[in-house]
Amino acid sequence: MSKSLLIVESPTKAKTIGKFLGRDYKVVSSFGHVRDLPEKELGVDVDHDFTPHYIIPPKAKSTVTMLKKEAAKVKNIYFATDEDREGEAIAWHLHHLLTEESKKNNYNFSRIVFHEITEPAIKIALEKSRAIDINLVDAQQARRVLDRLVGYELSPFLWKKVAKGLSAGRVQSVAVRLIVEREREIRDFKPEEYWSIAVELTPVKKIDKFICQLVSVDNKKLEKFSLKNNGEAEKITTALKAASYLVEKISRKSFRRQPLPPFTTSTLQQEANNKLNFSSKQTMFLAQNLYEGIELGSAGHTGLITYMRTDAVNLSEIFLSEAHDFITKEWGAKYSSATPRVFSNKSKMAQEAHEAIRPTDINRRPEDVKPFLNINQYKLYNLIWCRSVATQMAEAEFDAVALDVVGLKDKHQYGLRASGSTLKFDGWLKVYGGVAKENILPALKEKEKLNLLQVFPEQHFTEPPARYSEASLIKKMEELGIGRPSTYAPTIATIEERGYITKEAKKLLPTDIAMVVNDLLVKHFPEIVDYQFTAEMEDKLDAVASGTAKWVPVLKKFYQPFKKNLTAKYESVKKGEIINEVTDEVCDKCGSQMIVKIGRYGKFLACSGFPKCKNIKNIKKEYDHENEGEKKEPEITDQKCEKCGSPMVKRAGKFGEFLACSTYPKCKNTKPLDYSSGVKCPDCKVGEMVARRTRSRRTFYACNRYPTCKFAVWSKPVADPDSKDGAGLKCPTCGSLLVEGAKGKIKCSKKECDYEK
Repeated sequence: MSKSLLIVESPTKAKTIGKFLGRDYKVVSSFGHVRDLPEKELGVDVDHDFTPHYIIPPKAKSTVTMLKKEAAKVKNIYFATDEDREGEAIAWHLHHLLTEESKKNNYNFSRIVFHEITEPAIKIALEKSRAIDINLVDAQQARRVLDRLVGYELSPFLWKKVAKGLSAGRVQSVAVRLIVEREREIRDFKPEEYWSIAVELTPVKKIDKFICQLVSVDNKKLEKFSLKNNGEAEKITTALKAASYLVEKISRKSFRRQPLPPFTTSTLQQEANNKLNFSSKQTMFLAQNLYEGIELGSAGHTGLITYMRTDAVNLSEIFLSEAHDFITKEWGAKYSSATPRVFSNKSKMAQEAHEAIRPTDINRRPEDVKPFLNINQYKLYNLIWCRSVATQMAEAEFDAVALDVVGLKDKHQYGLRASGSTLKFDGWLKVYGGVAKENILPALKEKEKLNLLQVFPEQHFTEPPARYSEASLIKKMEELGIGRPSTYAPTIATIEERGYITKEAKKLLPTDIAMVVNDLLVKHFPEIVDYQFTAEMEDKLDAVASGTAKWVPVLKKFYQPFKKNLTAKYESVKKGEIINEVTDEVCDKCGSQMIVKIGRYGKFLACSGFPKCKNIKNIKKEYDHENEGEKKEPEITDQKCEKCGSPMVKRAGKFGEFLACSTYPKCKNTKPLDYSSGVKCPDCKVGEMVARRTRSRRTFYACNRYPTCKFAVWSKPVADPDSKDGAGLKCPTCGSLLVEGAKGKIKCSKKECDYEK
């Protein structure tokens, strides 16, 4: 018979911990929360200090029975749930459920916490057991009750005034606002033209060539918008073509780059999204697997990383010592930091845990555990391991050269500049970040004359702000103080599941319903979606956790004005005022005008004669975005319908433009609209590379002779300007097709080739 019962919230975690403890301990799982607010009612007594009414969910009843049965066999009970507020609350609920039995058995209840699931960490935690921290419990209760009040009282308002099935939330509605406001910035953006000029030069007696950027004219610095049009750029281009050039100044210096800090929850989600294309939800799921333990053959269930919900960046003394020894042994003393590198938090919010995310054993290399992990688990573990090791490696060292060149023409001076750097010592880049790209300039002397090869005037247009990705949205929420590490992933997952956003090429786009709901909340419930208000509420919850504030007064201060405003808005806000746009379309059943209305899944057309006429139909995408109601006529093309021979027309649909037969509905033939890249297929030499879309709406470029020719690439092919037959540019390294890359670069379409220019 066991002397002690140790309860965790996860069966995997229980299995990992169980192998460290002997027969004196029985390790069991609560499978998460054993008590919660009821699903179909508010469950909060707002008239009596917001007293929550907790129930045992149906799915937890058998677990609770098992826990009570196991508790009856022991004297000592340890709550070993996660070390954050959520884990503290689970321990508190477990304590409440087992308290009835303690009258008969006189249990000894203890709370233990640990940052990693390793044998030393578990045994130290048992030696340092403590009581449940009621301040942390109150902070979690306050958040749970607050979110329940907002969600369960504001959501029905949206059902009545907008559409059934909608939801609002204290954090999710603010996240939606960020995405909506960014989308409107993009739509309202007016691009501005500007020009830049580059010059390709070479030393007089050498074949080396390099490119300089024009930075000044007659010692007056050129700003970004100094050259506003082609005329201004052409005037300087003409002068530069006739100018004489010499090296005015050469500046040399060395600099060092420090490694990045170890991962927090936020930075792990951002980096996994950027580098591995993982969603925040997927990242946290995989991290949970790695934390709770993976079966490593003869080693059994082993926790591979430390606790993954944290915003601390410090590392334990043990890890710092082990990292120094590992790096010295693996790559030599020069690669190890001279002293342990310590990082400090920049965020005032850091409070959830005591250490950054790192591997539990630095000697457990990613390649050692790869056979036991699935591909995504391996990718994430490799990312965490490399980042953690890199933090304790020597700085990367570079030699930098800046070249100032002057062009002289008719008493005018044109200042040009080129810069380059060479990697002198890779340091931490050996493990994390890859080899830095070098830009090597030829060996030159001051006052040395140069020959002109080419002048490159280039037209640019300012670009709107980028749509949020999951990574950039999390970064913005963290900057504003909205939410906490444990809330980022579920918040984004929730607004996607509820139809407020869609994803396109990793970017987050708001839906029509998101626009309508956001405008309604901003106008009538500004405090709910106010960035500062939401951040201040997080600060108040932190104060509850630290014991400097009480949770009931915090909720009272919020709820009383919120409830009063909500009651008033039920009367003052009319559903028809939210969206009721008139179109020129006529109801095909009664002849009345059709109007635009909003439903759970977006806009649709409804008869204005409702309720006498209940005709509704999908809204046609021919209504353009800026002029809702002005019907956009289908564009006739020179293509013929292969079914009836009639002309094909270009129409707009849910996922963009497509070709349809002009005799619709008599002939319902449709097909994708192929946007030509102007590049011949390099495989069959006959077809043309055209833009297509996958089922998930991702754009790719393929030969238009498919399925005869199946050649395809993910990025837009680059045409060879010297080719007369539309051939594409070839990679100078491997001969494959060159395609458009990021930030105006071109790159090789072959994955194995790293050519980029």
